[in-house]
Amino acid sequence: MTLTIDGTSITVPKGTNVLEAAKLLGNDIPAFCYHPGLPIVAQCRQCLVSIEKNPKLQPSCQQTCGEGMVVKTTDAQSTLARKQQLEFTLLNHPIDCPICDKAGECTLQRHYFDHDNADSKVDVPKVHKAKVVDLGPTVVLDQERCILCSRCIRTCDEVAGEHQLEFANRGDHEVLTTAPGEELDNPYSLNTVDVCPVGALTSKDFRFTMRAWELEATPSVCNGCSTGCNIEIHHRNARAWRLVPRHNPDVNAYWMCDEGRFTYHELREHRLAAATVDGLPAGWDRSIKLAADRLASARAQGKLAIVLSATASNEDNFALAKLATSWGITNLYFTGRPQVPARADGRLRTADINPNSAGVKAIADALGLTLKPIFELDATVKGLLALGDVLPGVDPGRLKEIEYVALSSHERGPVPHARIALPIAAWAETGGTVTNAKGHVQRMHAAFPAPGQALAGWEAIVRLAQATGVKLAWGHARDVFKDMTAIVPGWKDLKWAREARPLALRFAGSRG
Repeated sequence: MTLTIDGTSITVPKGTNVLEAAKLLGNDIPAFCYHPGLPIVAQCRQCLVSIEKNPKLQPSCQQTCGEGMVVKTTDAQSTLARKQQLEFTLLNHPIDCPICDKAGECTLQRHYFDHDNADSKVDVPKVHKAKVVDLGPTVVLDQERCILCSRCIRTCDEVAGEHQLEFANRGDHEVLTTAPGEELDNPYSLNTVDVCPVGALTSKDFRFTMRAWELEATPSVCNGCSTGCNIEIHHRNARAWRLVPRHNPDVNAYWMCDEGRFTYHELREHRLAAATVDGLPAGWDRSIKLAADRLASARAQGKLAIVLSATASNEDNFALAKLATSWGITNLYFTGRPQVPARADGRLRTADINPNSAGVKAIADALGLTLKPIFELDATVKGLLALGDVLPGVDPGRLKEIEYVALSSHERGPVPHARIALPIAAWAETGGTVTNAKGHVQRMHAAFPAPGQALAGWEAIVRLAQATGVKLAWGHARDVFKDMTAIVPGWKDLKWAREARPLALRFAGSRG
């Protein structure tokens, strides 16, 4: 379809609406109720435009582009209508931006500065509504801030498949509330906070913790399950404050589950920040030398086992697999968090709560390695080199009897029982890739440095290899990626994406 918008001709696919077509020309028509991932309702009337041969202004979100259509978005009639509608929206709004969590990423705030920026004409008392309404375990509602756009209602209906929110009352006393007998407790409830164009819906986990304009955003991938939702890590001062979904039409669209959002808490808790030997802090040089010596003894007896992990990146697993082949180890295992069948919902949540099960399998197949589940650990094993902090089915008492060397970002699970623990970076602290259940190899970027002495997992493996006389010539994660993709058949055409520099968080369409 070819049409003209404000004097500029543009060709768009059939079915494209005028609002999206205008965006392609750099014209961001203001809107509140429209969201590209939700059904169109055209109820806010903020996106009105003039269309030639049409006597009335039309909502650009609902108007489909037609061949030869002539659209005007900056004419006096359209501009006045949008300004008046914005004034109407602000009529009973509390204008409490200085204390609102949404300030700095609020669509209403942005539209006011961009399209109105006029003094209020209101000289009568505003309608007051409930300020702190507990909707459920994760979300709080401020009814005065709500502009009744219905995005949150449609999000529950479409994304979660549960009708838990609706409107009540009429006129200027209309409010958002929970449906009869319901509370907002579905597994995707926090997506309502993302799509809210104002500060009406706020996350209990994030509210009153950090101002949006103080945060930096780094693109990454959720490590909560095998879906691999694309996300942004919002962080400041080497600390993550929240995770929000990043648009990827092939993986998670605009959404992610609540459980995945909370995985950033693990980045702060029970961290292994220094190498330890027999439970006591030790430097890297001493720890690596002792690990090499102790594992060499088990290797000489043919009783050394190596464990790859579905919780670690492709690069870390590939490096450890290459070390295993260099050492001639065939006693190989894989580990990961146990599956949770009840979690699978046919949407984004899967039973496999590991981010890289598919990646471990692809690497092992490419290298011709046979991996056994860790719970089948051979009783004769005297040395164990394991990636990660998950060893389900292995008796802790057994670990105390063998030379167990852990490569871990956290000091939890079996790691406190390790003779030697080597600290490695967590997923948000290093560049790398993971492979989701559909086979998509997705890039993670380092948002901030790892704590203490922790190194990237592959780098710690390179040091261990060098201490045993094995040369793994990698100086950067992209070097590991290059060698790995040259070997794994389905990954040969993949390219290492350039490093993503953290960006100051600013007004973002996906955040309302």
